[in-house]
Amino acid sequence: MKTGRRFKRVGRSKKRVQLTQPQDDCCLVKCTPQSAILNPLGLDRITILPPSFFQIDALDLAPRLLGKFLRRDDVILQITEVEAYRANDSACHGRFGITARTAPVFGPGGHAYVYLCYGLHTMLNVVADKEGVGAAVLIRSCAPVSGLVTIQQRRSQITEKPVLLTGPGKIGQALGISTEWSNHPLYLPGGLELLDGPEPKGILIGPRVGIEYARPEHVSALWRFAIAGTPWISAPKNTLRPPSS
Repeated sequence: MKTGRRFKRVGRSKKRVQLTQPQDDCCLVKCTPQSAILNPLGLDRITILPPSFFQIDALDLAPRLLGKFLRRDDVILQITEVEAYRANDSACHGRFGITARTAPVFGPGGHAYVYLCYGLHTMLNVVADKEGVGAAVLIRSCAPVSGLVTIQQRRSQITEKPVLLTGPGKIGQALGISTEWSNHPLYLPGGLELLDGPEPKGILIGPRVGIEYARPEHVSALWRFAIAGTPWISAPKNTLRPPSS
């Protein structure tokens, strides 16, 4: 399968994000310019992403999700690492066809697909493309923006270090979601929302993690994307590199 470097279509915003001092229960973590975090007060002026934003190929959607915000109640996270899972991808759950668990993957882009990994870890995916395609983007890592105390309580881990949110199972736990959130529309106010956010200054790409069962061309496909320069990235980091020019 040809990867085609589809992610290069993603434009880079020239707007600079102004950082402000965290207040109250805001993010207490020092972040690099490449992964600039907005003060939660600034999020009042940021809109929820519309359904049309999501209804594109998962390989195009994945890098566009970097820098966007997930919000549930007082918790706001900025997406820092994702993986694309496409139709006809031997690593995608869509390969099983439509089942009770995978049905949301075949819905229209913009819904959540939430499943349990090993019966323990709640994995949040953003459904991509048109209805019936069967594709999604896995949220692998985030950085905290607001609700740090709630995140720490849900994670049972009192730390401000990246270990708090670097790994897909940690994201679901920090947001306090279960599989009951599968098929939830992320473009509607209330519940779990996906908000617009600044495009990263640079990205890294690499092969996806833990898909050794897939076909060789899918194992080696560079469909993992992360914000360059941020510590909020899961292991392994040594397989990530800047895109070739």
